[in-house]
Amino acid sequence: MASNVAADSVTTLRCDQQRPVGEGVRIASTTLAGVPAILRVPPRVSRPPIVLWHGFGPPATEQALMTALPLDDVPAVKVYLGLPLFGRRAPPEGNRELARLQSEDFAMLLFKPAVAGAADELPRVVEALRQRGCLAPGQPIDLMGFSAGGAAALIALINGKVAVKAAAIVNASTGLGVSVHALERMTGRPYAWTSASRALAERTDAVRHAGEIGRGRPPVALLIVQGQGDNVLSPATATTLRDALQPYYVRNGNEKRLSLMLVPGMPHDWMVDGQAAGKVGRAISYWFEQHG
Repeated sequence: MASNVAADSVTTLRCDQQRPVGEGVRIASTTLAGVPAILRVPPRVSRPPIVLWHGFGPPATEQALMTALPLDDVPAVKVYLGLPLFGRRAPPEGNRELARLQSEDFAMLLFKPAVAGAADELPRVVEALRQRGCLAPGQPIDLMGFSAGGAAALIALINGKVAVKAAAIVNASTGLGVSVHALERMTGRPYAWTSASRALAERTDAVRHAGEIGRGRPPVALLIVQGQGDNVLSPATATTLRDALQPYYVRNGNEKRLSLMLVPGMPHDWMVDGQAAGKVGRAISYWFEQHG
């Protein structure tokens, strides 16, 4: 670990505690309202906390996402959350059990608890951050999510239960329907829809609920990053989302608060492409520096 980064074994680390002169980034593995989290606290904080969600595939844990995207250029507390059913909350049989849940009923047994469930946990996490001195009363947060974590971020924006100033998503599903389509394409097996899963698909469809995402005054500053080499989620998914959101931003003169970044050749697992990963990291840092 770099000399200017200190791992903290105290899981009750507060963001507002006194810091020794010259101390660098502090890292603490903890829980926030029962949700596994890693706090990355810079020596100087002048921006809202950034809450980040990993995906189902690499980076598939809060630790892996922090390694891929430390965002140390942004003077904000970074809060890397573990998705339900992953990391410290993974089932005892691990990936074998996740594969069973996916095969039995992807929507209700995997997407609902892990993705919609993560969004549902967010208000409790935000309250825990306030109690830790990481968030002032009335202060909004920033959000970032990759793939399934990006879907969780969009669902949180649809729900509107937490004030969010800026958000960035990378190779993100825009809802259950898109995720099921990707799964069907990868496995070659059709998904058996039910009334419950159809209702969940409607509730989590970011394109259908573009008005809720763009309802703020001003609307959340949203950066959509999509790899054009993504063979899991079609790049057209990101373009469709941008096109659905754009009228709500144009109508209020906030065009610059919505941006689509298409990265040539970047695969779904964007970390494996060093050049693309660097470009994505710089773009997200700049976005939060400008809008967070």
